[in-house]
Amino acid sequence: MSAPAPSPLAIVDAEPLPRQEEVLTDAALAFVAELHRRFTPRRDELLARRAERRAEIARTSALDFLPETAAIRADDSWRVAECPPALLDRRVEITGPTDRKMTINALNSGARVWLADFEDASAPTWENVVLGQLNLIDAYTRNIDFTDPRSGKSYALKAPEELATVVMRPRGWHLNERHIEVDGQKVPGAFVDFGLYFFHNAQRLLDLGKGPYFYLPKTESHLEARLWNDVFVFAQDYVGIPQGTVRATVLIETITAAYEMEEILYELRDHASGLNAGRWDYLFSIVKNFRDGGPKFVLPDRNAVTMTAPFMRAYTELLVRTCHKRGAHAIGGMAAFIPSRRDEEVNKVAFEKVKADKDREANDGFDGSWVAHPDLVPIAMESFDKVLGDKPNQKDRLREDVHVKAEDLIAVDSLDAKPTYAGLVNAVQVGIRYIEAWLRGLGAVAIFNLMEDAATAEISRSQIWQWINAGVEFENGEKATPELARKVAAEELVNIRAELGDEAFAAGHWQQAHDLLLEVALDEDYADFLTLPAYEQLKG
Repeated sequence: MSAPAPSPLAIVDAEPLPRQEEVLTDAALAFVAELHRRFTPRRDELLARRAERRAEIARTSALDFLPETAAIRADDSWRVAECPPALLDRRVEITGPTDRKMTINALNSGARVWLADFEDASAPTWENVVLGQLNLIDAYTRNIDFTDPRSGKSYALKAPEELATVVMRPRGWHLNERHIEVDGQKVPGAFVDFGLYFFHNAQRLLDLGKGPYFYLPKTESHLEARLWNDVFVFAQDYVGIPQGTVRATVLIETITAAYEMEEILYELRDHASGLNAGRWDYLFSIVKNFRDGGPKFVLPDRNAVTMTAPFMRAYTELLVRTCHKRGAHAIGGMAAFIPSRRDEEVNKVAFEKVKADKDREANDGFDGSWVAHPDLVPIAMESFDKVLGDKPNQKDRLREDVHVKAEDLIAVDSLDAKPTYAGLVNAVQVGIRYIEAWLRGLGAVAIFNLMEDAATAEISRSQIWQWINAGVEFENGEKATPELARKVAAEELVNIRAELGDEAFAAGHWQQAHDLLLEVALDEDYADFLTLPAYEQLKG
């Protein structure tokens, strides 16, 4: 008797969307189903391995470079694949979600690259998942424009040669897409985002002189990079484009990945483009992994942990050295400031900080850096233009003067700063305000003149959790306790109601956001990702 045919992919509990049939074609969904059947079992094994590694860190409070991969690190002969022309110059990259207005503005921004985000800058409502794909298809076919219903302002694409190159970021391995099932099992969001984008656009992008380029988030080990590489090999054969067409830039935003940078590049070497240094998720990962490690791993207020902190400097310098040794781009961190339309003095101070940050990155050897707002593109561009001149990058700067030891990367106590009561208040404020917007379907949110995404909420709730569990005493004599966190959160709700008025407050998700923040910040059992319980409450 012949084996039964695989059951079809099912779309579950999803409201129909305009033009969804252009994205959710039978052929595209068959590709997503095939990715799921081939690779989700390995994804599941790797998630289980994360838990085992976390248990080992809890036992030892230590991390080291892997002895079993020493030969890869010692072999000076290998390099990543040659860089395609469209990614040679990445001196300024802008990040943001794939809504219609942002798609046009980011492509027109003057940045060399747009990180088109289905991950931390996007709340994964079904509408954002599907229409974000449609917006990218429309951008590549130049079938996109937008008129703001409030201002009446119209937006349209500039000439093709003026547009940023797109590097798309799918969701991390941990999040499933609840609206798509295969054989009764939810499909990983990573395969939905990657699969739909790659299937519809890989050949189209090649025809435009670009290619299917990706940012890979939340990677924790070289084995996870190996899985992505196998996905790329399969996908390129499936749609009939040459092997080595895909390019991937990996975000080194977990502490475990920082110890495996060379191995990650090695696993992806036929498809690797570079590595990126992301601050908030990196700090969140340190708290997550070393939360049982005692006082020496207690972080101060998040804004006190700048990229000049000794353990952060060790991480960024090792990243530049590793990338350039292997022929890859090193991409710096985010300038998250949102210019004020009302306060020029605020802008002046912030622009000076952004300039100092980008000057430091360019002088340290980075090949490019991130901004969150188009107004910051010229500032970052100037910093890199001064250092690069006419060169597209500075991969020839090998930084052989850098020598980072394993313990340098986790020397959190080398930072001369302590948690403050104001830091607790800020963590609660930002956490509630971000989660409330996320529950309304927004992933990139302007809060206190900064563009925040899910990584901000993660570090906020993690710091509250860490300070309470470490019994931190603040400078005002108050001790971090669940009661104090509840008091501060209740005061914040009162302040928000006064700020917005009763009607606007009632129309939002403020109580729900307050409750969710306290749940993940105070629960004894630390949730791996805030977005997992939040996704259960996300409508749409």
